[in-house]
Amino acid sequence: MRLIILLTGFALTIQNIALAQQKWNLKTIVEYAMANNLGVRQSEVQAKISGLTYKQSRLSQYPNLTFNGNTSVNNGNNQDPVTFARINQTFLTAGMQLQTSADLFNFYSKRNTILANEWELKAAVANVGKIKNDIALSAANAYLQILLALEQQKITLVQVGQTTEQLRVTRIQVDAGALPELNALQLEAQLALDSVNYITAKGNVTQAVLNLKAFMNIEADAVFEVDVPPVESIPIEPMADLQPDNVYQLALSNQPLQQYNLFRLNAAAKNKAAAKGAMYPSFSIFGGIGTNYLAFTKRPMYAQVFPGTFTPTGLKVNVNNTLYDVTQPDVARGNVIGYIRPNAFASQFTDNLNQSVGLGLSVPIFNGGNLRTNYERAKLNINSLELQRNQDDQKLKQDIYSAHNAAVIALEKFNASIKSVSSSEQTFTFADKRFGVGMLSTFDLITSQNNLLRARLEYTINQFDYVFKMKVLEFYKGQGLKL
Repeated sequence: MRLIILLTGFALTIQNIALAQQKWNLKTIVEYAMANNLGVRQSEVQAKISGLTYKQSRLSQYPNLTFNGNTSVNNGNNQDPVTFARINQTFLTAGMQLQTSADLFNFYSKRNTILANEWELKAAVANVGKIKNDIALSAANAYLQILLALEQQKITLVQVGQTTEQLRVTRIQVDAGALPELNALQLEAQLALDSVNYITAKGNVTQAVLNLKAFMNIEADAVFEVDVPPVESIPIEPMADLQPDNVYQLALSNQPLQQYNLFRLNAAAKNKAAAKGAMYPSFSIFGGIGTNYLAFTKRPMYAQVFPGTFTPTGLKVNVNNTLYDVTQPDVARGNVIGYIRPNAFASQFTDNLNQSVGLGLSVPIFNGGNLRTNYERAKLNINSLELQRNQDDQKLKQDIYSAHNAAVIALEKFNASIKSVSSSEQTFTFADKRFGVGMLSTFDLITSQNNLLRARLEYTINQFDYVFKMKVLEFYKGQGLKL
């Protein structure tokens, strides 16, 4: 047990070292998440179960073959299993049977069941793809959230450095008597606020990494470093190539959920045909071969003695309208005239060999309405799956149109934030120059600086929001996720 614990710990250590030595980009993150996420692994297990069900249903087409063997020791008043005579002796008996049977015709019920299980297997595989898609999208979003948090952390750190430098210059002027102490106090308060913003941004980075680790099924304490590409270098398709009508038509044919619904409908149709076939007669063939073996020490054989007496049987016979009792002669056991011994095993195996072959007909007449209910349930299941398919298609269309609308709004907000940052930078530049010659108060400088900070943070948020919403549209289009 101790050795197992040590080996497990060693394996985890090796894994953590391997994880720590690589930088994670979107491709490696998505691939790792799809391979190791617990939800994905659970769906893969269910797909394997569906595969076993399909394999078993295919094997059910072939004849079955069963071998039965038994042996027993018998004592007291019994029936000889070979001669069927009543005996009172201890003996050993053994029997062997080889039996087989096969369906000849069952109105394609079994064949349709096999096809239904095949479609169910395809649906289970498609469901794995659906869950992988969901995980990929969630992991990509978590990755972009890390990039956003890192960018915000960088902006707040620059803000802290800028305010620190302003406080240093102001403190020199205050100590020289050129500025009042209030100016330094205001900048110290601003530096404290900027430090809080930086700490918050740093915490957001840690939380975003933890969220991504959860999707990837990586230990929370594992070392994890992401590759940070410039957001400007992330390729984005033109908005004109992502019109919702075209994206929706492509999504209907490539999204795993839509394939899953189609496969489930096909399986339900075959299950309906199988349920209908089960209501009709079925024909089968069967056969078997068996033998018995009897063993005992020896069995005495007695002479038959007739004492001349008769015993009534309780039966009567009519002779010329006269009823006479029917009697049977009494037979007594005489002296032992010899002994019976069992034949050898090989001889009995051959002598007692028996074979059988036949045809079977099974006609369901009344079984509590089970077969009819199964058929009606299969038809209702088709209706339910059709409604579910329509509902999922409708939701997919709604999601794509909503994603397109969100992408358009995000683009407009991103363009507006570009202008906002440009204006705020110019305003702060003029304010900083005026503050340097004493023409602007510290409060006004801090206000201008905070406006610039908010504009930059808003710009970053809008930029990543726009990129992610465009990636969602590309994802629906069937191009996967790429940065």
